[in-house]
Amino acid sequence: MAQRRAMAKAITLLESTRADHRAQGDELLTALLPRTGRAFRLGLSGVPGVGKSTFIEALGLHLIGQGQRVAVLTIDPSSTVSGGSILGDKTRMERLSMDERAFIRPSPSGGTLGGVAEKTREALLVCEAAGYDVVIVETVGVGQSETAVAGMTDCFALLQLPNAGDDLQAIKKGVMEIADLVVINKADIDADAATRARAMITSALRLLGQHGRPEHAAHDATHWHPTVLQLSALKAQGIAAFWAEVQRFRQVQSANGELAARRQRQAKAWMWERIDAGLKQRFREHPAVRAALADTTTQVLDGRLPASTAARQLLALFD
Repeated sequence: MAQRRAMAKAITLLESTRADHRAQGDELLTALLPRTGRAFRLGLSGVPGVGKSTFIEALGLHLIGQGQRVAVLTIDPSSTVSGGSILGDKTRMERLSMDERAFIRPSPSGGTLGGVAEKTREALLVCEAAGYDVVIVETVGVGQSETAVAGMTDCFALLQLPNAGDDLQAIKKGVMEIADLVVINKADIDADAATRARAMITSALRLLGQHGRPEHAAHDATHWHPTVLQLSALKAQGIAAFWAEVQRFRQVQSANGELAARRQRQAKAWMWERIDAGLKQRFREHPAVRAALADTTTQVLDGRLPASTAARQLLALFD
């Protein structure tokens, strides 16, 4: 059995911004890496109030009932005023959080865009190394452009509400076109609306799938075609059917090699993401940049220097 307290401390170490903690975190990840990669990574997103936490608890209890161990990484939005986060998603999963076979870790978004936190990938690897079978990443309540969670998971499920938009809304680019599964939650409230939403989104996904992908137009069985389900997480109706669809997705993607290729692309993107973050930090800490930053910022605020010119001057100092 995994030591949940040790896992929590490891994730806290990885989330730290102190230089010595970052060095220790790098050593920890390197040591854990050979033990990672065995879990199935499920990303979950949706608008605020769609029932993500309720759905995760119902799914988690279903998986535990099948003998699997479940880790949940929830991302809580950080205040743009105070910088703080409530980190209260755990309270919505009361039954799941009390089970020894589950691990739930809320983390603040910290201003990171895309619906996830800066160190979500690192936390995911810790959960995998601890031997969890399924790792679920729940994003903050997101809109059409928050797609980062799809770049770190094997399967991306998007939760939608009945009566959540018209046909045009369904075919807009963004989060909808990268979803592997779309779930119409709270179908028990209005079954007719849920059925209409399912038909509308199914049609939209077929259109989006064919765009730029001629092999999908033929509905080749060796490729995965996004599907739409309707369920009620509150009443735990349709959870088994959802997981059966996830398992079918895993089988198809493993057979055609896309699952392995997806993880390779994600590892490369993660590397460049950390390079970008590291360069930004080194830029801010550069002696010449720090010496000129205050005066340059003042000139920009006073309207004496265009922001683009100021940026080029500071970058020249960094060079």
